[in-house]
Amino acid sequence: MLSAAGLSADEEAAYRLLVRTSGAAPAELAEEAGVTDEAAQLVLGSLLAKGLARVVPGEPDRFTAVAPDVALAARLHRRQEEVDRARQAVEQLTGEYLAHARRREAAQLIEVLTSRAALREQLRLMQDNARKEVVSLCRAGHVVMTSQENLEELAALRRGVGFRVLYERALLEEPGMLVNLAEGIELGEEARSLPALPVRMIIADGELGVLPLVQHTGGLTQLTAALVRPSSLLEALKALFESLWERATPVGRAMPGSPLDADHRYLLSLLLAGVPDKSIATQLKVSQRTVQRRITHLMERAGAQTRMQLAWHAARENWL
Repeated sequence: MLSAAGLSADEEAAYRLLVRTSGAAPAELAEEAGVTDEAAQLVLGSLLAKGLARVVPGEPDRFTAVAPDVALAARLHRRQEEVDRARQAVEQLTGEYLAHARRREAAQLIEVLTSRAALREQLRLMQDNARKEVVSLCRAGHVVMTSQENLEELAALRRGVGFRVLYERALLEEPGMLVNLAEGIELGEEARSLPALPVRMIIADGELGVLPLVQHTGGLTQLTAALVRPSSLLEALKALFESLWERATPVGRAMPGSPLDADHRYLLSLLLAGVPDKSIATQLKVSQRTVQRRITHLMERAGAQTRMQLAWHAARENWL
């Protein structure tokens, strides 16, 4: 666990022993760890050199641990600085590579991925490496993974990366999808929905996009996808996303200034996105009657006689 701080397994085991005791001699460490006295002496010497241990005053043959928040925090900070510098170097080298690649051959701007494994790995890397925002169009029926399997998005959300995701209505009706969607929204995902989407697509930081080249393989055609680097094509894909996003219905649980609580706003947003009552009830694990009762409550609150009037009132009063 402490390898990130530059400790080997033997060093970590020895350091943990010192933390648990008031001090230990090489022979005691050797007995506890099941190693030779010489090996214990070497690992203690290494801990001394790294500032993780010190000699007990007045007992030159005994060693004690330096406090972890003093010894390890500084090492981790230095490691983080090294990682940040390495990341900057990678970004610089990537920029140089792309600049030269464009001069060598325009075809370098688009790379064709020809397997599900390659596409899955690329999607993982894009989300792991994203620093600002990821936008995506999600159609019903998964190609390489379900939304529930996309753990990289949740990890990216937790470290502060923005996500704007546009869902096809039929996708929201798939089993488990609304629960998964709610988890993402709680972590900061902005979600909207449209009845249908023209293409699957994901773009990370406005610099790298991926979209399948064949939408429906039917098991007969090999999956192929395009990895699109900065170009006029990528700009067109970004514009497509923004145009669809502007027309889509928001799906969410909370909004500053909204008079609705999170649960009612989420229910209303799903209703206006066109998700059937039965699908909402099934996925949220409540009865269809409960869903209808909550919708009736919203209609009464809005003074609406129909669901269309409810939608009009919600838009006028900024409920979404």
